[in-house]
Amino acid sequence: MTLQWTAVAFFLYGEIAVNLIFCIPFISAQRWRKVFSWRIWNWLSPYWNKCFFTMIMVLIVLFLDALREVHKYSGPEPMQDAKVNPNVYDHVHMKLFRAQRNLYISGFSLFLWLIMRRVVTLLNQAAVTLESSAGLQAQMESAVKAAKQNQEDNLRLKQALLDEENSLSAKNQQLKQEVEKLAGQLKTAKEAVNKSDAEVEAMKRQAKGLAHEYDRLLTEHHQLQNLQSSEDKKDQ
Repeated sequence: MTLQWTAVAFFLYGEIAVNLIFCIPFISAQRWRKVFSWRIWNWLSPYWNKCFFTMIMVLIVLFLDALREVHKYSGPEPMQDAKVNPNVYDHVHMKLFRAQRNLYISGFSLFLWLIMRRVVTLLNQAAVTLESSAGLQAQMESAVKAAKQNQEDNLRLKQALLDEENSLSAKNQQLKQEVEKLAGQLKTAKEAVNKSDAEVEAMKRQAKGLAHEYDRLLTEHHQLQNLQSSEDKKDQ
């Protein structure tokens, strides 16, 4: 194997190892996001796209070269020569085998290179989604807790209003009873006042009658005194 294909093979093995590491189940997407947030990746990020597309171009060139070799050694002309000379037959099959091997190595390297980039992107998206879902879950729990708190406050307020309404109803009933009691007392007082007024009127009439009787008696007394005086004068 030449140096370039040895490098491609090691690159393929590295891709397989990295993808297997990405598939480890107990390493979460958040941890991979923390790993991808290291400063070294931020430092390499300006060169990452250039390196990615450069590797794609290199692997495509190697894949096309391997495909050309496969087409070259699987054509009718090398096979005709191989039938004539057995050594050439072994040599052609060896070349065909190497070309096919190189085709598979370059093809799988290109495929896994694209897959690895896609896996990294999906891991970042999954971490962001999980963080967003965790934030939404926290907001939902906070909203549910706030709704429960509001419901409890509404129930307490409703109970307080009901108690206040019952208290006001009891106070109104008590005030109504007091008003009725005061109305009865007022009626009794009014009847007593009317009775007192009647008694006062009766006393006034009685006093007036007594005054008339007194005046009459006083007049009769004066008349008797005058009569007595005139009889005394006659006797002298």
